[in-house]
Amino acid sequence: MSNQLPVINLMGPTASGKTALACELYERGNFELISVDSALVYKDMDIGTAKPTKEEQALYPHHLIDILEPDEEFNAFDFKIRALKIINDLMSQNKIPILVGGTALYLKVLIQDYDCAIEISEETRKKIRQDILEQTVQKVYKKLQSIDPVSSEKISETDSLRIERALGVYLETGKPFSEFQKEGSAPDTRFPIYTFILEWNRLELYAKID
Repeated sequence: MSNQLPVINLMGPTASGKTALACELYERGNFELISVDSALVYKDMDIGTAKPTKEEQALYPHHLIDILEPDEEFNAFDFKIRALKIINDLMSQNKIPILVGGTALYLKVLIQDYDCAIEISEETRKKIRQDILEQTVQKVYKKLQSIDPVSSEKISETDSLRIERALGVYLETGKPFSEFQKEGSAPDTRFPIYTFILEWNRLELYAKID
């Protein structure tokens, strides 16, 4: 086995006890917690998100909770860039990161090496959105088809967010988005990742949720 520290990935349905288990591990002293949740990054998004309470966060600090205002933009690739930095910082301190979540797309983009370091500038984003408003999303989609037919096959002609992402990558790099996905289709091997899924009898879980 590699001598490199692993990343622990805790998964499971709502109310399966991911946060409680992560907090137990934190108490052992060499673990730190990273939230993998697209809602918990926002301040004041406390209702309906199962966000750890202020008291829990004081005892068991979570990275990537309450880092943005509700009107700020944040996507899976933004998450990956931040999470990788935190993971590397923790490992340099001999800490084992625990991923607690959350949002499946965030985990996929982090664990599989998809397009990890490509940030789309706000200027490029605004230009694409303006084109969508002025020309319609379908016409911008046709532009994407001509640039990157492989990616466009996987994207609906009305999915403005994914169109913006794929077109933005091309405008920033000069390479089709599909090229980055091809390069990054293998698991990320910079550190070992161990995934644990918390399973429950469905009736018991529903009772916990209720």
